[in-house]
Amino acid sequence: MRRSTTSAAVIIACLLFAGMANASLLDKAKEQLNKDKGKKAAPSSPAASAAAGDEKTVAAGLKEALSIGSQKAVDAVAKQNGYFGNPKIKIPLPDNIRKAEKMLRKVGLSKQVDEFVLTMNRAAEKAAPVAKDIFIGAVKEMSITDAVGILRGGDTAATEYFRAKTGDKLYRAFKPAVSKTVQEVGVTRAYQSLVDKAKKTKLIKDESLDLDHHVTKKALEGLFTMVGEEEKKIRKDPVARVTDLLKQVFGK
Repeated sequence: MRRSTTSAAVIIACLLFAGMANASLLDKAKEQLNKDKGKKAAPSSPAASAAAGDEKTVAAGLKEALSIGSQKAVDAVAKQNGYFGNPKIKIPLPDNIRKAEKMLRKVGLSKQVDEFVLTMNRAAEKAAPVAKDIFIGAVKEMSITDAVGILRGGDTAATEYFRAKTGDKLYRAFKPAVSKTVQEVGVTRAYQSLVDKAKKTKLIKDESLDLDHHVTKKALEGLFTMVGEEEKKIRKDPVARVTDLLKQVFGK
């Protein structure tokens, strides 16, 4: 059944990455998939060997596309205002402060609230580049079976693959980087300034808060959101074919 699997993978890859929404093309693809279900290539036949080669080529092309997409996502969040300027991933106040935010602003603490939010997002932006190598490692470890499964999956199948494969590793790598940048950009100072002034109003308590964990967790959530956005683009729109392999697999 390898030829059948390969044909399916190639058809789906072309549809996903070339952005073919034409109904007649989809109908033809379905017809071909149905025909392939009844076909078998002998394991030692030239057809079977070609199928194996096609499968490897499709997997290699997908890996290259995912490498490019994930790096674009990291670059997008790592620049200034990558988090802060994007409402979808902007790191919010911790829950204990968010609940009192409106009242804090009413009593004249808007400047302190804004500074705290800004510094958290700046810390995430400075820490983000550590994710690149981890994503690249996950792509390299991807098997042909993984690649075919991703091709057949939903709009964010690759993102979920990344999340499952890299989530814990990213957290462990991200947190020390965040901890360093939290100090550099003054997150702790901004938080303490806000708490010190807010204590007089009794709107929030001077309680222990793991700022490193909060920023790391929200930064990773935002990063995976951006990876998902890049994946959706790849699946719906033509990809910039910047290498010969991508041109070979997905068309010029």
